[in-house]
Amino acid sequence: MEGPNILTRGKRNLEGDEEQPERKRPALASVIIEALKVDSLQKLCSSLEPILRRVVSEEVERALAKLGPARISGRSSPKRIEGPDGRSLQLHFRSRLSLPLFTGGKVEGEQGAAIHIVLLDANSRRVITSGPESCVKLDVVVLEGDFNNEDDEDWSQEEFESHVVKEREGKRPLLTGDLQVTMKEGVGTLGELTFTDNSSWIRSRKFRLGLKVAPGFGEGIRIREAKTEAFTVKDHRGELYKKHYPPALNDEVWRLEKIGKDGSFHKRLNNAGILTVEDFLRLVVRDPQKLRNILGTGMSNKMWDALIEHAKTCVLSGKLYVYYADDTRNFGVVFNNIYELSGLIAGEQYHPADSLSDTQKVYVDTLVKKAYENWNHVIEYDGKSLVNFRQTNKSVNELPIGEVDYSNSLDHQLPLTRLPVPVPSEPASMGSGLMSGDTQPSPIWEIPILAHSLTLVHFPRMTN
Repeated sequence: MEGPNILTRGKRNLEGDEEQPERKRPALASVIIEALKVDSLQKLCSSLEPILRRVVSEEVERALAKLGPARISGRSSPKRIEGPDGRSLQLHFRSRLSLPLFTGGKVEGEQGAAIHIVLLDANSRRVITSGPESCVKLDVVVLEGDFNNEDDEDWSQEEFESHVVKEREGKRPLLTGDLQVTMKEGVGTLGELTFTDNSSWIRSRKFRLGLKVAPGFGEGIRIREAKTEAFTVKDHRGELYKKHYPPALNDEVWRLEKIGKDGSFHKRLNNAGILTVEDFLRLVVRDPQKLRNILGTGMSNKMWDALIEHAKTCVLSGKLYVYYADDTRNFGVVFNNIYELSGLIAGEQYHPADSLSDTQKVYVDTLVKKAYENWNHVIEYDGKSLVNFRQTNKSVNELPIGEVDYSNSLDHQLPLTRLPVPVPSEPASMGSGLMSGDTQPSPIWEIPILAHSLTLVHFPRMTN
């Protein structure tokens, strides 16, 4: 009985042994397939490796060649995109802005000049005047004030775009006006631009103006964008207290630096009858120490220097005054409208102040003192009245003034003293203007002057 059972169990075992491998074949097949795949991938990588190495090596060499030997040896800087002929191209603001800026006010260059932009070859710093890149259109944008504080560093287009400032939500466009500039032969000029919002709400509290190539221009050429210095845009209410650069003669005196509107210095000057910039400059010429005394000890030497430096940028009007030595009107000294000495009238000849001899300077110096003491006897001229006087370049001995009896002309009231400072040897523009009738305004420092007005040019520090 047991024999058949054994045979039956053996048969089942054999059948089971034959059936078990059949159930594991898919797993074995998968392993074989995966092994074949790995082997094939390794062979593929082995075959691609030399090709990839060669391509990478060639690209690295090409990039290093563009950087040049100097950049390979030193610190590597951000990439600089080149023009079609290998030049590195940059936009650059040629003009500086007139600061501070106010909302609603026109964006201008210093002293009201236009703001110019140029396209430069970054290596030679020369303007690119030809080629398609020299006549591209530019977009004007506003940048954050802390964008790229280092002027000598490059930046990528993405970095530039990431610092563009847009208007606040619910506000008008931040910058309005002519928001595009057309370059011509590598030069462009900004049109009228106005800020509608102040800069107090951004992180740096300052803006920059930026310029970038407009879409559709300069395709395939990367031209580095331009940026101005960082500046503050204030609310237009602050313009009521704005200083003027340059100041005008009829400006109220607080328009000068270091003189705050309704401040202590302003009140002191007003109480002394100094209401305008012209009044201020006249006292600087005639008696600078008196002016220092009016301002008081609160005006330090540093503040005084800044105040005078600003005041002397004022443009003169061309008005002239003459003071004659006596009723014969043969001799007289000529002043400009802030009472600086411009020259001498002797007979029918006009002598610029810088052409006088030492002896003549002594005589003129005493006449100047007398004129200041008797200013009500000074006659106002319009500048053209001196056209009929002939200018002379004669030597000292040939001038008629050398034969005059100085003592009789001066009523023995003023001592004859030498000038403490030599008069400039080069003729100044005011002298020639007096002879030709040219009444165009002249900057203060171009007018020849003598002892009593030398402080306006040299502005020495004085003791309080």
